Amino acid sequence: MRMSCVIAVLVGANLLNNWLAPGAYVLTCVVTAAALLLIARWDGLTRADLGLDTVTLRRGLRWASVLVGAVLAVLLAGLALPVTREVFEDQRAAGLTLGQLLWRVLVRVPVGTVLLEEVAFRGVLWAMVRRRRGTGWATAVSSVLFGLWHVLPSRGLSRANPAAAVLDTGPAGNALPVAAAVVATTAAGIVLCELRRRSGSLLAPAALHWAVNGFGYALAWAVLDQGARTD
Repeated sequence: MRMSCVIAVLVGANLLNNWLAPGAYVLTCVVTAAALLLIARWDGLTRADLGLDTVTLRRGLRWASVLVGAVLAVLLAGLALPVTREVFEDQRAAGLTLGQLLWRVLVRVPVGTVLLEEVAFRGVLWAMVRRRRGTGWATAVSSVLFGLWHVLPSRGLSRANPAAAVLDTGPAGNALPVAAAVVATTAAGIVLCELRRRSGSLLAPAALHWAVNGFGYALAWAVLDQGARTD
């Protein structure tokens, strides 16, 4: 029953964020994360089970500093190479003012996306399934659901990013980019779950998650802004 409640809350949040009330994204994410933590408490999970106790958070902070630095180095290397530079030409960052960019990088991504998705998939769901079926099942279930969570957000991916547009051909149309996004985020979910397991802290996957999304937005904005100035 409690697992069903978690799934129902996540389905509702996904519909609100991507269809019914996208303007209330951050508020929806914060409220949903709080609701999931209440369900976790109802299920008898402790802060340690969720990777949120003081000891694990201190350990996670050490992991976070290394992960954030590594992501930035990899993204800068990708930006410097002509073969991967196109990946950064993401139209979701086009036309943003500096203030709007900072809002996304410092508020929308960490307080919205990362908070909800890490609490949901590497925190509550992972801990609930792990206690019932073990770590392997916890990672598998959490990661598959994390992939499916991205079906609605990925619908316009081929129009926003030229690297994804190559998949948007033939009768399948937008289905291939969406399927590719689901597979990619399922794989990312496995990596994030493994970070959660190894570090014992929710802060480690949260840091990696924010670094990829936040730095990705910032570098895409820089590339597109530079291109606009050149034109």
